[in-house]
Amino acid sequence: MTKLTTVRLKPPFLILIGDQSDPTYVKTGLGIVHWRPELVVGQLRFAGCGVDMGVPDMSVADAVKAGAKSLVIGVAPVGGVVPDTWWSCIEEAARSGLDIVCGLHFRLADYPGVVAAAKESGARLIDVRKPPSKLPVGTGLNRSGKRLLTVGTDCAIGKKFTALSLAEAMLDAGMQASFRATGQTGIMLAGEGIPVDAVVADFISGAAELVSPDNEDNHWDVIEGQGSLFHPGYSGVSLGLLHGSQPDAFVLCHDATRRHVSGWEHYELPTVQDAIDQHVALGRRTNPAIRCVGISVNTSGLAADKREGYLANLVSETGLPCVDPLIDGCGAIVELIQQQFPEV
Repeated sequence: MTKLTTVRLKPPFLILIGDQSDPTYVKTGLGIVHWRPELVVGQLRFAGCGVDMGVPDMSVADAVKAGAKSLVIGVAPVGGVVPDTWWSCIEEAARSGLDIVCGLHFRLADYPGVVAAAKESGARLIDVRKPPSKLPVGTGLNRSGKRLLTVGTDCAIGKKFTALSLAEAMLDAGMQASFRATGQTGIMLAGEGIPVDAVVADFISGAAELVSPDNEDNHWDVIEGQGSLFHPGYSGVSLGLLHGSQPDAFVLCHDATRRHVSGWEHYELPTVQDAIDQHVALGRRTNPAIRCVGISVNTSGLAADKREGYLANLVSETGLPCVDPLIDGCGAIVELIQQQFPEV
């Protein structure tokens, strides 16, 4: 039987974000700092970096002295590569004995300088974005248990954060729930999963079925979404994940101030209602009973006095709980799930 990708990382971590200036593309580092701050010793930034994760700035030498065991490449830029100028720093970290942890679309073994440095020190080279072999094609067969998928009007809009928050809120409410990772950061946090955006297209739905297998009838798999159905570059992974997950429920993630696809400004985002309707229409192919149970909204770009009004209007428009998980938590969405699925 095909097994999930598993990773066993050595903390504490030094997180490399280099000269990245857009927090949208620092989601790996920011996710680790938010959810597992106790594992982070510091951040490694270069001149011109416009992002501060709120942890100490350190060089490789500083981090080694502070007890760091791994260098985590904490960025996820378009195209999944890092600038050539970063490699001398990564080689230094490997030579100093730090494991190198990478979740991008390349293999560390393809960089001879890093391989030589790691061999010299005994450091491990860990590629997180490496799907298991022999993945099956999706069957579309019903599975026991319940599933919730987080989806988005765009990429890098809070799907992982929302899934983690929902799983936590479900457990707090006495429900049985598990976070199911489908991306590099989620796998680093959970220790296992499948990086579905690195899976050959024909097997994405099969990978989603493996991530959320048969379970007890009252158990919820909370599945981390990827991409967006409305993204001209990444919609394919989203549809495969939607069909393979066969979600009973989904939560739509949205940014209150984003108007265009990030990095593709010639494409406008859909309205929240259009996004809900599209996911229901496409999701019914493998689960006719699919329904939206809430909206997760990033309101950080709104003025403080506009936030409550914005969410209230969205509640009025959709009839669904609308929350910013970072501020409100996901309790309101969990309450609706309990009401709509009383048998679970």
